[in-house]
Amino acid sequence: MPERQGGSGPWGDPAEAGPQSDPQQDGSGQRGDGSEGRSGRRGGSRRGGQPAAPLDPREAAREICLRQLAVRPRTRLELATAMRKRGVEDEIADEILDRYDEVGIIDDAAFARAWVASRHHGKGLSRRALAGELRRKGVSSDEVGEALDELDPDVEEQTARALVARRLRVESNAPPEAVFRRLVGMLARKGYPPGMAIRLVKEGLAARDDAAEFADGIDADALADAALDPDQR
Repeated sequence: MPERQGGSGPWGDPAEAGPQSDPQQDGSGQRGDGSEGRSGRRGGSRRGGQPAAPLDPREAAREICLRQLAVRPRTRLELATAMRKRGVEDEIADEILDRYDEVGIIDDAAFARAWVASRHHGKGLSRRALAGELRRKGVSSDEVGEALDELDPDVEEQTARALVARRLRVESNAPPEAVFRRLVGMLARKGYPPGMAIRLVKEGLAARDDAAEFADGIDADALADAALDPDQR
């Protein structure tokens, strides 16, 4: 299952455009020149004077889901939220989603596994950050845990170390104090624990001739302890 990075690609949320209005219409179904607009009033007549048949509520719900799924895989909660925003009754939404569950169109466990693999390797997000994202998307704690079990802690640390090395190349001319703050902050925003973030940045700076002395003076344990929230100690 593919996954999107940033604003485009299969994992991103689409910018959903609303209905477009004719600038020459005055809101009454008449154009500024007195003629009727192309489509006339909503729910108007078809050609030959036949009234347009209203869209079946279940068909409308399926259409909403399929448009969402055409962009990227979605969780059950995401599809339910999309239908609720468009006025689909909860009973109809549950019926559609139960059917999609049965035939495998939606699968939160598979979604979680693909999300973890793609977001970790693409964005370098930690297990903690990935768990938060999946829970906000409605994935159950058990399914989140199973997906994160596939991300080895050693791989997670290697990813963090690679992030530090890449950023150090960009920050090659900056003062060590500034580099230290920026890199620790960068890892923190990606969900890495303070102890790991401080230790890896210290190691990276120690390998630089111009920052080795500064790195030697960093008390990683004391800084990590100070950075922890009281309920994390």
